[in-house]
Amino acid sequence: MSIIDQIESEQLKKDVTAFKVGDTVKVHTRVVEGDKERIQIYSGIVIGRKGVGLNANFTVRRVSYGEGVERVFPLHSPRIAKIEIDRKGAVRRSKLNFLRSRKGKSATTVKEKTDRSS
Repeated sequence: MSIIDQIESEQLKKDVTAFKVGDTVKVHTRVVEGDKERIQIYSGIVIGRKGVGLNANFTVRRVSYGEGVERVFPLHSPRIAKIEIDRKGAVRRSKLNFLRSRKGKSATTVKEKTDRSS
């Protein structure tokens, strides 16, 4: 194992929530304002994942006041407190770029995944 791999493995988070593209998530981020720190929640649909290991990141999109807003989060960032999954999405694409051209409710919803175990 090289020195770079060893340093990267120390930086990786152990408790990463398993989520996929199409899931609706709430990302709890730590925001520092002056000497105070607070948690801010950013919720939306995961439209893409990219990278491997320490370089892994994901893009979350939501519609805020009629305007589409996207934000890219590094998966192993210490600024991310936790990731909650609201809904599991059933999609057939690895990148949901087609949501960018949609308006209204169709821009914010993806078909929900159903369990076939019952």
